[in-house]
Amino acid sequence: MGMPAEVFAIDANLVTRDIGGEIIVVPVRGRVGDLDGAYVLNGAGGAVWRRIDGRATAGDLAAALAEEDDEQRADAERDVREFLAELAGAGLVRAKEA
Repeated sequence: MGMPAEVFAIDANLVTRDIGGEIIVVPVRGRVGDLDGAYVLNGAGGAVWRRIDGRATAGDLAAALAEEDDEQRADAERDVREFLAELAGAGLVRAKEA
């Protein structure tokens, strides 16, 4: 199963910090951090987040995850697709055609 030819970028209205191997993502609304809307990403989620750069496709992200975690490519594609959908739904990333 192939991944859509979309690239993903992190929304500009976020503050992110890598603390102790966890990624803390805080949305900024009206120039103020929304701590109630903060997200903590660790493990595979943090690994994918670190690779979202506006140039990597979902397939690129899945391939990197599969290689890093010795995960089967099909499982990585499913996991990345679901994770990116959650991030997009929360307004943390946006997709555009590659």
